[in-house]
Amino acid sequence: MCHVLVIEDEWAIADLICDYLSPRGATSFDVAMTEREAVDLATLRPPDVITSDVRLIEGTGPCAVASIHERLGIVPTIFITSTPAECEPCDHAIAILQKPFARAALTEAFAVARAAHRP
Repeated sequence: MCHVLVIEDEWAIADLICDYLSPRGATSFDVAMTEREAVDLATLRPPDVITSDVRLIEGTGPCAVASIHERLGIVPTIFITSTPAECEPCDHAIAILQKPFARAALTEAFAVARAAHRP
């Protein structure tokens, strides 16, 4: 079982991420479009892995991830963004992938994130 929180404000990209990760072991997803929604969803259903954009329609992915880490501890995180230079704070990132991203890069980073989550 691997629950993934996808923090992404573009539905097409969120769907693509879910499509790429489902065959790689992701068993469930929550999709958040704002910083607040991401924190709320993570609190209700703690994720095993997070993928996050940087710029959101409201707030930022890195701030959402930092809040989630404060509440739940470190959750392996993959940032997927058009603006990698703006990825702050991104201290605990497994990877920072630039959009457009390759399926292979995402699935490789996801394998590392899943391994990092296992006790």
